Amino acid sequence: MGTALVYHEDMMATRLLWDDPECKIECPERLAAALGGLRQCGLEQRCLRVAAREASEAELSLVHSPEYVALVRRTQTLGTEELQALSGQFDAVYFHPRTFHCARLAVGAALQLVDAVLTGAARNGLALVRPPGHHSQRAAANGFCVFNNVAIAAEHAKRKHGLHRILVVDWDIHHGQGIQYIFEDDPSVLYFSWHRYEHGRFWPFLPESDADTVGQGQGRGFTVNLPWNQVGMKNADYLAAFLHVLLPVAFEFDPELVLVSAGFDSAIGDPEGQMQATPECFAHLTQLLQVLAGGRVCAVLEGGYHLESLAQSVCMTVRALLGDPTPALLGPMAPCQSALESIQSVRAAQAPHWKSLQQQGVSPVLTTSTHSPEGRPLWLLPKDPVCKAEAEVTSLRLLDQQHQHPTPPVRMAVALTAPHTTWALPPDVLHQEESAPKWETQAWVRSHESLAQDEALTALGKLLYLLNGILDGQVSSGVAVAPARAVAATLDVAICQALSFGAQRVLCVVLGQLDRPLDLVDDGRILWLNIRGKEASILSTHHVSVPLPGTTGGFLSCILGLVLPLAYGFRPDLVLVALGPDHGLQDPQAALLAALLRGPASGRVLALLGEESALQLAQALALGLYGEAPPSLGPFSTASQEDLQALMSLRAQLQSRWEMVRVSGP
Repeated sequence: MGTALVYHEDMMATRLLWDDPECKIECPERLAAALGGLRQCGLEQRCLRVAAREASEAELSLVHSPEYVALVRRTQTLGTEELQALSGQFDAVYFHPRTFHCARLAVGAALQLVDAVLTGAARNGLALVRPPGHHSQRAAANGFCVFNNVAIAAEHAKRKHGLHRILVVDWDIHHGQGIQYIFEDDPSVLYFSWHRYEHGRFWPFLPESDADTVGQGQGRGFTVNLPWNQVGMKNADYLAAFLHVLLPVAFEFDPELVLVSAGFDSAIGDPEGQMQATPECFAHLTQLLQVLAGGRVCAVLEGGYHLESLAQSVCMTVRALLGDPTPALLGPMAPCQSALESIQSVRAAQAPHWKSLQQQGVSPVLTTSTHSPEGRPLWLLPKDPVCKAEAEVTSLRLLDQQHQHPTPPVRMAVALTAPHTTWALPPDVLHQEESAPKWETQAWVRSHESLAQDEALTALGKLLYLLNGILDGQVSSGVAVAPARAVAATLDVAICQALSFGAQRVLCVVLGQLDRPLDLVDDGRILWLNIRGKEASILSTHHVSVPLPGTTGGFLSCILGLVLPLAYGFRPDLVLVALGPDHGLQDPQAALLAALLRGPASGRVLALLGEESALQLAQALALGLYGEAPPSLGPFSTASQEDLQALMSLRAQLQSRWEMVRVSGP
């Protein structure tokens, strides 16, 4: 299986035939720019090309009325003046003689993608389509959207493939009210949308776009709106929304399929969104979604009107779908005050419906620091033309700062002291045989007596060779083993080696009874996070001990609410994961932890475990680091009160130094 790419050149056939400043930005060049970017980066060739087709009228009628479908069909025979008059009956819409054909292709492309993924022909994929769809309603075009591509795809997945739980993630900067209206009373579709809102003063100016709209009837809690009340949201704001709102709810929902309304007007430089999230942020968001639904992620293009930003963001999304390491995130990793207030607001609105939010502690008290006395936002991008030009230059400068990290030749390597022919790993995983020179390994014996035996030295040599490959950019990630009695010493050597070879920051995630080496200098270069036992303590801002919760909900709260926020806030060059005695980690937990830790360090993760650990656990770590979707953790169960209190106490103490841990304003 691979990543499917679905498009059709005919979808570039429609364009505005009269003067309309509002609609002119939805142009064929958008699709051309996205395709051109994929071809220039060599990404189209790496994907499975799936041919788009026209959706049938029966398929369109899954969510649209027959009368509306007939109205759009009639546009094929209308003249320009008639098309303009009809377009004026809708909000921000234009019709063209080829609109019916193009819109049916857009729906058909989404359906082809869903079919490919759900039948196993592809692992995941992207449909590059226009016109977009998420504003379209049962009997109305709206906001450049004619047919609701993602809503039809969700209904198709339910009826044709028998799915019962579908997650729709709408990261377009406009609220996809069309999808919300279609599924607002349907508990089989969980709809999450963040959108520029500005307290109702941004299009589409709807009160039901606010956080307190949560669905109706049986669908209450299955509509999750996160309104952005300022422009200028950055990478940290988007990531915090995923870690503290979307992912806890999504894991509890346990979707069978993830559909993404992938609008890139939420990226930097876009004139509609006026946000500051850089393209590589969408690689991180995509990678986070791939731990859900067995990795079955189908992204469908929505908005995006800055051609360069659109092209780069599409490329980053496809790289993540292909399993490439995610580039480092630019900018400070600290959510702004307005973002925290939005996150706090939606968590308070959704807590009655989701145990995952109830157990993390939710304060319903909202602050108003983003408002002036007149009730207007304090920070909006200036309307002055000169200031607008300066803002555009700033956006382009940030786009120019993109560093396209080359994909390492080897995605995954395992360094074993004895052959394990039963390892069920992908064929391109390297089973490393090489070792570091003996003089290099023996030099460490003087300070680590547990490495003196031949078996420990052999394991150390293999680990050092693998570690050097990761630091040199030849290998993305790896798994190494050592004798159980030598794991602590081997980890200490790996830390020292990484720092001496240029790593500025090393994150150590240690599970089980492995103490932090006493000679490690607490100078901010090492963040030591020990997950073990029952104790919770903070020995310093860079030395944290947290208990390993015994329930599904507790484990997710620990990882999403503490481990990942600390990791992203630290911005490590390398992550070392070590499993010591009594680590208590189950195979699905190990796979999930490994998969999630790929993001903060651009894929540079080395896992170390004792040879006595179960073979299945080592395989789970390896597959997680490789990019395979982790298995389900099982039924959601709430954390114990003891675990919750420990986690909440740690977060309260850490948030002044590690701002990604915050879930609300001060």
